[in-house]
Formats: sequence, structure tokens, C-alpha cells
Amino acid sequence: MSATTSLGDDWVPAADGVRERRAARVIVVDGTGRVLLVRGHDADQPERSWWFTVGGGIDPGESAEQAALREVREEAGLVLAADDLVGPVLTRTGIFEFYAETCRQHEVFYLAQVADAVEVSAAGWTEAERELLDEMTWMTPAQLRDQPLEVFPPELPDVVDRLLAGWDGQVRHLGVQLDD
Repeated sequence: MSATTSLGDDWVPAADGVRERRAARVIVVDGTGRVLLVRGHDADQPERSWWFTVGGGIDPGESAEQAALREVREEAGLVLAADDLVGPVLTRTGIFEFYAETCRQHEVFYLAQVADAVEVSAAGWTEAERELLDEMTWMTPAQLRDQPLEVFPPELPDVVDRLLAGWDGQVRHLGVQLDD
């Protein structure tokens, strides 16, 4: 594996040579049952795009919860307090190709419920995010199921349905998932 990478510094080679990082994600739902989603693409595969939740890498010295709050603020312009996060409600490890490298991301997901018609903003996107993220939108689980693009994690519409019915306090573990 090459010593240079287009991935950020938070992606470090594991013992098997695969670059990995820990990440915090937030399933943001509004009062009408819609989930906030980001659509992005890979610079090496611009024709392929997919939907995913707000979130990103956990910085050194940062807890997963702190990273979740920071990512929601940076990526969506939503300022939440620690009390606004529920969970973690879900974990998984996603393995995928990105920037022509195999990546492994250990993800922890929180739930945040916000008011209807809350304004979101991409103003906090970094230069790299502006290059790779295409849009943010709100979708119901049904709309997410009906649209043609990939969704990560693939179970997200079912997870959102269950969370909207009321979280049972159990962390759902999806295990290792190949996202390609």
C-alpha cells in the first residue's frame, strides 16, 4: 500500500494494511417522520452516489458523542446539546472503496429528534466535503426505500421506522458490512 493517500489524517493503517477510523453518525429525524440525509459520491467514481446519515471521523481526544454533536453542527448547521442525543442506537463496521483505497469505518450511531421544518445548512462543509457531498434532504423511510440510489447502512429505512416507533433502549449491532 502506498504511503500517500487522499484520505484524511484520521484514516490510519490497521495491522492488515487497511486504512480505518472510528466515526460517529447521527440519525436526525423531524416531527413529521423524515430523516436528514446526505448524498455523496467518490471522486474516483463520480457516476455512483449514495445516501447516508450526517457524521464523520472521531477526532483524537474526542468522545463519540462529542464527535456526533460536532459533525451535526459542521455538516448540517444544527446546534444540538448532549441531551438531544439518544443512544448510541446502532453500531456497524463498513468496509468500502473510497479514493481507490479499501477503507474500514467503525461507526456508532445516535438518534436526534428535531422540530418540523428545521433549517439545515451546508455552510460548514470543508473543501473536501464540498467536492464529495452533493446535497442534503429530508426523506421519510418510505421515500428512502423508493428512491433508486444506494443507502448506507442498507437497513436505514427499517432502523428509522423502529426508532420513530420508540427506541427500546437496545443498541442494534449490524456487524461488518461490505458497502460496495
